[in-house]
Amino acid sequence: MKVAKLYDFGDIRIEEIPTPEIGDDEMLVKVKACGICSSDTMKWYIKKKAPLVIGHELAGVVVEVGSKVNKFKQGDRVFVHHHAPCMECRYCKRGNYVMCDVWRKSKIIPGGIAEYVKVPNVNLRNDTLKLPDGVSFEDGAIVEPVACSVKAFKRAGIREGDYIVVLGLGFMGQVNVKLAKFYGAEIIIGVDKVKYRLEKAIENGADYVIDFSSENVKDRVLEFTNGYGADIVIVGPGTIEAIKMGLELVAKGGKLILFTPTPDDAKLEIKPYEIYFNEISIIPSYSAGPDDTAEALNLISKGIVKAENLVTHRFKIENTLDAFMLTANAGESLKCMIVFD
Repeated sequence: MKVAKLYDFGDIRIEEIPTPEIGDDEMLVKVKACGICSSDTMKWYIKKKAPLVIGHELAGVVVEVGSKVNKFKQGDRVFVHHHAPCMECRYCKRGNYVMCDVWRKSKIIPGGIAEYVKVPNVNLRNDTLKLPDGVSFEDGAIVEPVACSVKAFKRAGIREGDYIVVLGLGFMGQVNVKLAKFYGAEIIIGVDKVKYRLEKAIENGADYVIDFSSENVKDRVLEFTNGYGADIVIVGPGTIEAIKMGLELVAKGGKLILFTPTPDDAKLEIKPYEIYFNEISIIPSYSAGPDDTAEALNLISKGIVKAENLVTHRFKIENTLDAFMLTANAGESLKCMIVFD
C-alpha cells in the first residue's frame, strides 16, 4: 500500500509498504480522507518526530475486524482518533485524558496518510466513532481538529455575551470563530494578516477583523469593545510574539487560551503583579479527549461546522507534498485534504 512518509520539512516521499496485519482485537480501516494539520508543518515539531507517516485527521471504511471485535463491523464508516486514553487511570477519571500515559503512547499504524491504517484495540474502544448518515468522509476527517476547538472553549468556560478575540485565522481560527458564534459570544474579533483569511472570518461569523500587519491590534480591540478588551483570547500561532499580543488584549478577569505549543526552549516573560491583580488566567488547551470528539461529531452532524465550507484544497496521496507546502505557507488556503478513491 502507498503511504506519505515525512523525513524532514519539505521532504515527503510516497512509499510502498505492506498493508498492516491486524490482531484479534484490532481492525483495519481503508482511509478515505485525511487532513493536513498545521502542526504537521511545524519545523521544530517535525524534527522531534521524523521520520513518520504524516497525518492524523482521518476517516474511512472498516474493511477487516478481528474475531474479538464486536463494536464495529466491515463496511462501517468511521472517524478514528490517533490517540486514545485508557479510561481507568486517575487522569482519565478526572477528565484529563491527554495526560494519560496510554493516550500519549497510543497511535494508529502507520499514520493517517496511508491507504490503510490499523486501529489498535484501545483506539477502537475509546475514541473511534461511527459516522452518521449525511456526514461525509471529509466531515469525519475534521472531527479531531473541531474537537480541539470544543475542548478549548470548554476550558475557557465561554459564556453567552463574551467578547472573543481569535489570533490566527487559518482553518483552526475559522473553526474557533464558528464555535464562538455558536456558543453565544456577543463580539468576535479575528486577527490575521492575510486578506483572504480575514474575509473568510467575516463569512464564518466574526463581527470584526484586524490586519495586524497594518493596524494597531490593541487599539482596535479596545475600540470594538468600548475600551473593555476580550473576555477570552485564543492564541492560535505557537509563538511568543502571539502570546504577548494576546496578553495585551485580555480584559481584567479574562482568559488567555494557548491553543498551539511553542518550541520547548521558548520562554515567556510576564509580570506576575499584573497577572495577579488583573486576575488573568493563562490556560493551555492540548488536543482533545473522547468527550470532545463526540461533541465535535454532534456539531458536525447538525451542520454547525461543515467540511465543505472549510476544505479549500483537495489532493491525491501522490501530491501530499503540495498539500503540505500549501498548508505551511499559510496563505490563501484553509484546510488541505488528502482524498482517496
